[in-house]
Amino acid sequence: MNRFFVILSFFVASHLQAQQTDYVDFKTAKAQLSIVPEKQAVSGFIEYEFKILKPVDSVFIDAVNMKFQTVYLENKKISYSNDGKKLWVKHDFKPDSIYKLSFNYDAFPKKAMYFIDWDADGGNKQIWTQGQGKYTSNWLPSIDDMNDKMEFDLTITFNKDYEVISNGKLTNKQINDSTITWHYDMQQPMSSYLVALAIGKYHKRAETSKSGIPLELYYYPEDSLKFEPTYRYTKQIFDFLETEIGVPYPWQNYKQVPVKDFLYAGMENTGTTIFADSFVIDSIAFIDKNYVNVNAHELAHQWFGNLVTETSGIHHWLQEGFATYYALLAEKAVFGDDYYYWQLYQYAQELLEQDKAGESTSLLDPKSSSTTFYKKGALVLHLLREKVGDEAFKKGIKNYLLKHPFKNVGTNDFISEVEKTSGQNLKPFVDFWLVDKQFHYEAVLGSLEKSPFIQDYLKVDCETNAEKCAHYLSSNISDEAKIKVILQQPNLIKVKDFQNGIKVRQAITMHLAQIPSELKTAYESLLNDESYVTIEKALFHLWLNFPHERKKYLSQTKGIQGFNDKNIRTLWLALTLLTADFEPENKQMYFQELTNYTNPVYGFEIRQNAFLYLQEIKACNDACKENLNQATTHHSWQFSKFAKTMLEQLNSN
Repeated sequence: MNRFFVILSFFVASHLQAQQTDYVDFKTAKAQLSIVPEKQAVSGFIEYEFKILKPVDSVFIDAVNMKFQTVYLENKKISYSNDGKKLWVKHDFKPDSIYKLSFNYDAFPKKAMYFIDWDADGGNKQIWTQGQGKYTSNWLPSIDDMNDKMEFDLTITFNKDYEVISNGKLTNKQINDSTITWHYDMQQPMSSYLVALAIGKYHKRAETSKSGIPLELYYYPEDSLKFEPTYRYTKQIFDFLETEIGVPYPWQNYKQVPVKDFLYAGMENTGTTIFADSFVIDSIAFIDKNYVNVNAHELAHQWFGNLVTETSGIHHWLQEGFATYYALLAEKAVFGDDYYYWQLYQYAQELLEQDKAGESTSLLDPKSSSTTFYKKGALVLHLLREKVGDEAFKKGIKNYLLKHPFKNVGTNDFISEVEKTSGQNLKPFVDFWLVDKQFHYEAVLGSLEKSPFIQDYLKVDCETNAEKCAHYLSSNISDEAKIKVILQQPNLIKVKDFQNGIKVRQAITMHLAQIPSELKTAYESLLNDESYVTIEKALFHLWLNFPHERKKYLSQTKGIQGFNDKNIRTLWLALTLLTADFEPENKQMYFQELTNYTNPVYGFEIRQNAFLYLQEIKACNDACKENLNQATTHHSWQFSKFAKTMLEQLNSN
């Protein structure tokens, strides 16, 4: 490569890095990929088609730490530059002309594509991706700038024992000797961070929306009994959002895929949501931890974020605030008005605490917290709808989406449409709610107090007058109000108050740690509740309060696993090891089981529980420490940080 070309590449890079979309419009990307999980490697051939908008002499593709073979422009070999972050091609490009660029590449991604359990005996071997704004270029040469959208068609060859899932419609499965080649076709453009790939051993059930969109719901073969509670209300949510938004679902189909050790709750890849398998639940878990909100949130993103995409982080609320709001509307359709207003009230409390801590920011600040983008964004939409009325709001939303499909937008693109449909000048609203850093709690509360449910909740105040609250727990006030009483005055709890519903009984376990003898029998009944949170807390508190009854409590809860993180089982094992006269002949077996849960073949939530309990009972042996050391390199930064901190504590002791 000559020196002049290198210098020119760096000059053009500094000039065009953030502005290539002004000069070049990438139209399509057709990729043929082969993945070798044992080497954590991706190799492929890609052909791009792009249009030159203005005179320019270089074009780049984002490609992190990749190696390239021959690069072709219009099927002719061309010189290129690779600086480890971008592939640069120099040419006398002509405006208004269409070009094709193609090449072979090899990648060994350190982020954005994750290889799960391929270096372990057993486990749940998977591969999944997470672009998160700009990281797809770690495994697929692409354009990090979300303002350049293109149609991606992926063809993937992989071991025939696994399902391969990607964006778009599966048009063909070519069965080879030991592999299958999967052909996925997209029909509309999208930002590259929304390209998705998930590979694993799955079964699938298909449904069809009211409008005829195929809904493909994936699950692990061993979790067939968890399918219904996991995906409960999915079709209802889809049909509701399509009707409420007023714009047809913009993609060919909709897939949902659970994966192990996912970085977040879920990710709204175009037409293909990937979500954490901790949301794969049974019917008992549903009341405490279900997929409904995440399900609705990621689906709402298919319009708000995928169909129309922010131009920059300044307008991030157009994606997260909208997805949060429309998810809540979907939950309102499922769970009712009181649920809707209660969630908005909870959002307001969280934002109020942030404000008191001096951490409030403008909704248009790209460095705002998730609380601001998601929850303040949702509240702002609630308040805007209240201000302009249902008809103007819904028409404004529809016009906004239909005016900018498959394009990038800013806040004014949305506000201007609502101004047109409502006939109102919304600048004062924007200044007060979007621009102003302060969270105007009293104004929010004024809106929420229009709900009789919130009115009744706010009337309950046992901190100033505990005596008047003595009968509240056996009255007809809402469960949320009763939980407020328990939080403020747990000493008011009587035997008769255990006759309340499951949420109130759960609150008793959370806030009544010291159990009076007269409540012992009633408290023991909590171990029979269909709530893994309740059982976990009740078992621990009963074990602490009544040492002479420990064997009874452990026997009663022996076979219960709890959530996917085995919250009850890991607690049970720790308590068993601390209870000398309970099954002494099985102590070593139980210790080995708890230690085994620290192994990488288990999800990081299970591992973290096991590590914590082994540390608590001072029993983290060499095997535990070895697994803890391995955890310090985990791709989840939260789990990695936890492991490093615990390892430091163990070493210091």
